[in-house]
Amino acid sequence: MTSLEGKAKTFLELHRAGDPGIFPTVWDAWSANLAVAAGFSALTLGSHPVADSVGRSDKEGMTFAELLTRVRQISEVVDVPISVDIESGYGLEPAQLIEGLLEAGAIGLNIEDTVHSEGGRLRGAQEHADLVHRLRQFADAAGVHVVVNARTDLFLRQDGDKSDRVDRAIARLQLAATAGADVLYPVGRHSDAEMRRLTSELPLPINAIGLPGESDRAVLAAQGVARVSFGPYFQWALAEEANRLLERWK
Repeated sequence: MTSLEGKAKTFLELHRAGDPGIFPTVWDAWSANLAVAAGFSALTLGSHPVADSVGRSDKEGMTFAELLTRVRQISEVVDVPISVDIESGYGLEPAQLIEGLLEAGAIGLNIEDTVHSEGGRLRGAQEHADLVHRLRQFADAAGVHVVVNARTDLFLRQDGDKSDRVDRAIARLQLAATAGADVLYPVGRHSDAEMRRLTSELPLPINAIGLPGESDRAVLAAQGVARVSFGPYFQWALAEEANRLLERWK
């Protein structure tokens, strides 16, 4: 079995601007096995689909312990790099987050700048960067270069005036890059011009969300995207097909 440090190194190398790594977003051992059997070499766990799979709500309706249970179940059956959406950190200290992820077999994380445990407030740009820095420090101290994907929710939340939202997102993510992030995630649906600006002006690989049945890998590659994950959309697409099949039997 590959070491965690080896998996982290492999995972980071799969982030290539213009030739993006496609990391299906899974939620349990079944969906993880499905994606690996289909030929994918790394996986992401999304908070929304994992929460749905355990009967909880997104936005930290499940506990970090519940999330880690899913991570362990997946890491026990697939030997590929696994990156986990840890939402805004569940109100825990960075050391607890890093230790928990590594113990469960994960080598990467997404960290959001919306603080769900505090009424959904948006962290200040430097405040978020400081959290990224502390996560990097504890990961390095643990001896594994955990791949830190710093996410901003500015586009999802539609915070502030649209005219300077891209500017504010770039400034926010540049601080996260300086603080020790490996990947930057301006989550949301973007126009071609917007995505090209993000990938050209930001200094690190960019994560984009893909809709499994609609998005085009070639288009995302041309935009300079380095990483594609599916958020809850893969689970939702399978649910739609399941509903179609079940409808026949009513």
